[in-house]
Amino acid sequence: METGLFAAAVALYAASTALALAYAFLRREELPLWMWRLLGVALVLHAVSFGLRTAAFWSVPENWGYLPLHTWYGALSCLAFVSALVFWTVEGIARLNILGAFILPFTLTAAVGALCGADPAFRPLPEGLRSALLNVHPPLLMAAYTGFANAFGVGLALLLQERQIKSRRPAEICYRLPALEELERLQHALILVCFAVLSAGIALGILWTTHMKDDWRHDAKVLFTLVTWGIYAGVLGARFLGLRGRRAALLSMAAFLSLVATFLAGDAFSKLHGFLMGKNG
Repeated sequence: METGLFAAAVALYAASTALALAYAFLRREELPLWMWRLLGVALVLHAVSFGLRTAAFWSVPENWGYLPLHTWYGALSCLAFVSALVFWTVEGIARLNILGAFILPFTLTAAVGALCGADPAFRPLPEGLRSALLNVHPPLLMAAYTGFANAFGVGLALLLQERQIKSRRPAEICYRLPALEELERLQHALILVCFAVLSAGIALGILWTTHMKDDWRHDAKVLFTLVTWGIYAGVLGARFLGLRGRRAALLSMAAFLSLVATFLAGDAFSKLHGFLMGKNG
């Protein structure tokens, strides 16, 4: 039942994404409303599905009290849920409409990845992962990753809008996208907030590994993450020094690509975080 509910949620994520993309090309003002409604239903199904999975996970005595976030399913499912929830909330308040076409594809990609990586088996958590920080450290990082993905989507919208404005014959989408200044402010606000969240997540991760008496300084995932942290710090510093517009958007998007490399390649070479690749249980 849990997998079926999650599959239904993924289907609704796909439908919401399709409506968002359709709105970018069709002058149908009812599409964003249906996108928002379907996304809300998807969130409910996803939450119930994850609750059932957590209950089943707790049926193994060693796992009681911990969230199932140590697998590909857990990490990507958390990414998809937080991404959808943040956008659904913002859309409900601000009615940005068109930005769904630039943001929801990330939600759908994470949700499909989680569905493909779902493992019906529940095994005892490795002893090193049995910490209260398991319920805090990964969600903080997933929240930061989600915000940075949204900032990447806003950056795409900004580049498209700039190109349309410079065009002699701008397309219809030009009149639906927010102004360049508004997109730039939104992207900066997302990066600023998520940088703080990422910093907190990294600090807790270092605290965790120190408590485990592991040398985090030689772990690939930690090093990748610190490099990404430094790149985003550079993005914020560049804006403080006056970098704006296209160059600022491209720099922030390059930082996001570094984040993706951290999430994927970091685990492939990591000992402390190898559980996503199945190296630690």
